[in-house]
Amino acid sequence: MFDILDMGASALTAQRTRMDTVAGNIANINTLRDASGKSNPYRRRFVLFAPGQAENSSKPGVHVKSIQTDPSPFPKRYDPGNPDADKDGYVSYPNIDLSVEFVNALEASRAYEANVTMMDTAKSMFNSSLRLLA
Repeated sequence: MFDILDMGASALTAQRTRMDTVAGNIANINTLRDASGKSNPYRRRFVLFAPGQAENSSKPGVHVKSIQTDPSPFPKRYDPGNPDADKDGYVSYPNIDLSVEFVNALEASRAYEANVTMMDTAKSMFNSSLRLLA
């Protein structure tokens, strides 16, 4: 009976992780160096979902299977004055497309809202059932 609430809660957690990943991508859209200071552009990350709950995949729901990096090539821009430029004067930038990230953020936000609505509807149905039984 309460599986529907567990399912909704697992989806809320998964979509929150997706939003955090998108926010990290947007925050690092111009990051050209890694934590050690070496020239290494930030690589876009994305979330992979898997069916079932994280603790027990046989229960209904969804969980984050992994957060992966996008293997697509880094876009290069000609900027010979940049200290991160290669011998030909090109700088590799993160493989992040802002419009794609905004669409992903919007989609995750809408999925989050849909799951909150589903949980509210289930709660109302439970309350109505209890009123009928009383």
